[in-house]
Amino acid sequence: MARFFKKLGATPPTVGALAATATAAAITALWVQHRARKAERDNPPIGRFVEVDGVRLHYLEKGEGPAVVLLHGNTVLLQDFIGSGLIDRLAVNHRVIAFDRPGFGYSERPRDRLWTAPAQAALLQRALVQIGVEHPVVVGHSWGTLVALGLAADLPAYVRGLVLISGYYYPTARLDVALTAPAALPLLGDVLRYTLSPLTGRLLLKHTVKTMFWPAPVPDNFFDVMPREMMLRPLQIRAEAEDAAFMAPASAQFRRHYAKLTLPVSIFGGAGDKIVDVESHSVRLHRDLPRSTLTVVPGAGHMVHYALADEIVDAINLMIVDQSVERHAPAMAIGAAP
Repeated sequence: MARFFKKLGATPPTVGALAATATAAAITALWVQHRARKAERDNPPIGRFVEVDGVRLHYLEKGEGPAVVLLHGNTVLLQDFIGSGLIDRLAVNHRVIAFDRPGFGYSERPRDRLWTAPAQAALLQRALVQIGVEHPVVVGHSWGTLVALGLAADLPAYVRGLVLISGYYYPTARLDVALTAPAALPLLGDVLRYTLSPLTGRLLLKHTVKTMFWPAPVPDNFFDVMPREMMLRPLQIRAEAEDAAFMAPASAQFRRHYAKLTLPVSIFGGAGDKIVDVESHSVRLHRDLPRSTLTVVPGAGHMVHYALADEIVDAINLMIVDQSVERHAPAMAIGAAP
């Protein structure tokens, strides 16, 4: 290593510093790789797999009845919907499918394509068709709302309705995008994801989760349900950074479709959300969507689905009943009395 730096013309003190830094980075990379492999041994897949377009996707399925699809946000995994209670509550009367989005949990994220929200929506829709899901209500939380909107924008006849929770719907400046963007870059990002990013992520994880729940407390069992080491693997760090970078372009693209969406939409937000401003996004979206309802909860933050699991289930039930009535209602003859 020292000889390599000498060939580059570095002075002896510089050679020593560079060699020490390179050695430390190599040791850290080995440690990060070890922790990632251990995380996967300690937390094996909890669901099934489906392969679509060469991408292996991990999903959890439970219950029977009308289909409900759950799409998690950034940072977390599909276990977020276990911790919030949504999967168990919905599975009483519905067929519930919760995906690890590409790059999260046990779902793959190959580098042969850009994983924009429309690209994720298209892949997941093909996966749903492959496992026999028809006319689902699609529930998205945070970044997952963009994938849900992608499904509705491209295939409005396929989606029964949308439930959008704490979403980012309009392009606005985001400091977190600037901070995480380097981890999405080729080469530099690879170095960061195996050295600095997992270390800083480990130090900041509790604070990040606390901010996500604020002003509500973090549930005592959150990290029992949500495996923290799985969230710190290099693959997931890349997925998080890329998703953050694609967020503003996706919202700019989808906002052109809002006025044309005629399917029912239930919007939920927490009044104290520190991640996405509820007035600038949820309230504004409600004004722009012709068939939407809005619920904003005081004392809740970005993870509002933990506080409102029952209300979200009620909204889904009502959406399914209303859509079933509309689909099966007899057509009224022209000129007939109402």
